[in-house]
Amino acid sequence: MIRSGLFVSFEGIDGSGKSTQARTLADRLRAQDVDVIHTREPGGSPGAEEIRALVLQGDPDRWSAETEILLFTAARRDHLERTIRPALEAGKVVICDRFADSTRMYQGLSRGNLRAKVDALHDLMIGVEPDLTLLIDMDPETGLSRAKARNTVEERFEDFGASLQEAMRAGFLALAEEYADRFRVIDGARDAETVAEDVWAAVSPHLT
Repeated sequence: MIRSGLFVSFEGIDGSGKSTQARTLADRLRAQDVDVIHTREPGGSPGAEEIRALVLQGDPDRWSAETEILLFTAARRDHLERTIRPALEAGKVVICDRFADSTRMYQGLSRGNLRAKVDALHDLMIGVEPDLTLLIDMDPETGLSRAKARNTVEERFEDFGASLQEAMRAGFLALAEEYADRFRVIDGARDAETVAEDVWAAVSPHLT
């Protein structure tokens, strides 16, 4: 994919504060007259938002992990075609709250070793990685407590409990080592303003 923009993703366990940091970064860039698209996964396009409701609501065992991989990939493909690719080709900064690394973790790791299937489908249907991925690291119990306190209908993965969050944290940290060229790990167990400054320090060199 030929592009001239910058693609930044935020990753982390549920309740890590990544969504707050993604929004804060987008607002900071807009204040500097940078053309920004702030989006999310699953979602980010009308079709992908419909799939979001399917995968984030309902009973934890509503879908098998294999079915989830297909649903998330379908949502990502639509998101890529309709939102991410056009924005990057127009030279914009795309800030995405979760991308393929979340599928590598939540579907590739949570209920069996399905990482190879996730990667094969990603290579076939997506073929794009962010330029920079910011992992907001958080203690799993603290993150889960924060996530459950939101009390929304989108708590299907939180309902898997603390053991999943612990596995996800370990998995994300392992991904940060695997893709060390694009990952930056930021301690999320601090006040939001301090975390935001570390996010800015990681992103700003890519804006020149």
